[in-house]
Amino acid sequence: MNNLYTSLISEIHELEQIISAIPAENVIDRMSFETRLKTVKEELARLPPQGAEAAPACLTFRGKPVFGAHGILADFGTKAATLFSDVFSMVISDTNETLSDSGPIPGKDALPLIITGTAVGSFGFEFELPPKENSLFPDLVDPAEDAIKKIENLFRLAAEGSDDDITEQIADMHHRTITKIHEFLNFMVQQEAWCGLEFGDTFFRFMDLKQIKYAASRFSDNNIQKYEEPCKGKFQGVLPINRIFEFKLSTQDDVIRGKIDRTIDKPEVINQKWLNNPVTAKFHVMKIGQGHPRYALMSLNDISN
Repeated sequence: MNNLYTSLISEIHELEQIISAIPAENVIDRMSFETRLKTVKEELARLPPQGAEAAPACLTFRGKPVFGAHGILADFGTKAATLFSDVFSMVISDTNETLSDSGPIPGKDALPLIITGTAVGSFGFEFELPPKENSLFPDLVDPAEDAIKKIENLFRLAAEGSDDDITEQIADMHHRTITKIHEFLNFMVQQEAWCGLEFGDTFFRFMDLKQIKYAASRFSDNNIQKYEEPCKGKFQGVLPINRIFEFKLSTQDDVIRGKIDRTIDKPEVINQKWLNNPVTAKFHVMKIGQGHPRYALMSLNDISN
């Protein structure tokens, strides 16, 4: 990044000198250099401020394919890096609500991970994150940094968290993202390896093969139950901005709380049409292991009087 920054600054100075030496009346001669100068300045503006680049993300490995700090098997390293890169891209697309059921991962080429070296300690890779999209607003959440932190947290919860902890984190995730996370962890298990992820002040490492095998099993289809459940009762209210509903069951004195799917454009319609009126609503339910079910309303068409 420093080399690119230096190169762009140098080109800007050179172009400015060339333009200053061209008489103002030579419009055509100046135009091409001015156009190039504008392009270079725009490219420079997209780079993060010097000295403020994101810390690298370090993915390290242990186990059968790893030879201490000396190296790892090439086939294992290539496959592991590819799967991790896919997880990273899917988490970003999932957060941006652009991930579809199939096809290419949206934005993968625009926000790539770049291997810049080997990680210190157990052998692994050092990844450079994509530059921030807008360095003028440093307080905004950077999607690349946010994705790495989410992945690290998911690894930790899979190894140490409760079923409810995991449900809370993945309930709104696309099934492709969950499947890809399981694919990465399961690949580690198949190769008799485990990994650690470090970024900034966050760090987590699986202790051994047994722990990563346990973590992988928690993201498997066998451990994640998904089903549709029709319920009779009354909507107690909806928070449109937070996309949260409360629904009191008519058969018992329980209240279901859940999320309203992002595909529903105007969740406030529920307050206008069905508030405190007896209805039957079909909810999408997710349950992980022995955890509590998580409810979601997927469509207004799932509500009937």
